[in-house]
Amino acid sequence: MDQIHLMQVFVAVGEQGSFAAAARQLDLSPAAVTRAISGLETRLGVRLLLRTTRNVRLTEAGCRYLDDSRGILASIAQSRAAVAGMNAAPRGRLAVTAAAPYGRALILPCLVDFLKRYPEVEVSADFLDRSVNLVDERIDVAVQIGELPDSSLTALRVGQVRRVLCAAPEYLARHGVPLHPRDLQRHTIVAAAGISPGLDWKFGGRQPTTVRIKPCLTVSNNDAALDAVLAGLGICRLLCCQIAAELAAGRLQVILADYEEAPAPVHILHHEGRFGSSRVRNFIDLLAASLRAHPYMNQAA
Repeated sequence: MDQIHLMQVFVAVGEQGSFAAAARQLDLSPAAVTRAISGLETRLGVRLLLRTTRNVRLTEAGCRYLDDSRGILASIAQSRAAVAGMNAAPRGRLAVTAAAPYGRALILPCLVDFLKRYPEVEVSADFLDRSVNLVDERIDVAVQIGELPDSSLTALRVGQVRRVLCAAPEYLARHGVPLHPRDLQRHTIVAAAGISPGLDWKFGGRQPTTVRIKPCLTVSNNDAALDAVLAGLGICRLLCCQIAAELAAGRLQVILADYEEAPAPVHILHHEGRFGSSRVRNFIDLLAASLRAHPYMNQAA
């Protein structure tokens, strides 16, 4: 007999505690149920059930095999459902989050593309300046830049980004280009709290160093910091991907590239298994491809 069929019969008997009740549930004859259980015990070489005239009880091996069989049958059902739904158009609610500094630059373009492809999905996107709990806040997908804490979430690494010092050419023409991180102490600094929290800025290079800066302006919103730097106020540390358009147009200039810290890793986080919903799977596939193809992702200094 088919092993899956035998498992299904055994689980029905174990849960019902009766051959007759299991037969009714499975629409089989009592004799067919009896043959199935006997065949399973013979195949396994162990007694799974203790039969009396009044009831049926599980042996210790039967209890263990019942738990294992339930898990196997559930996995098979989940796999079948996933395969059956692979060609179905994604629909329903999709909740996405990323930190505000890069949500607009990295995630929003992908969300627009995704919604054009799958108009029956409803997306809720939160670009926040705080960490979130995906399970408690019912978030499906998150993008995080930086090292990951220990977590039960599934993490897919999609690249890395540079944190760069930048300024408007107008500002550098007036005040000069700093040649060493220590020179920053003589310059006007705009601090974006989301990228560089604290006053001690670390730098890499041949001799890693830390410089205590004294910003004239500290903002929690990176777009506001970017606006201030574009206006020629001073120097700021931002994500290279966030200022890609400004760099390409010459409105900003990267400085002290030889002293940058190591690029920060970028991960897509989610808590669904390999048989997750089609909307989550499709969005993660699209997002991963988009991030890996971004011109400022995985870029060397």
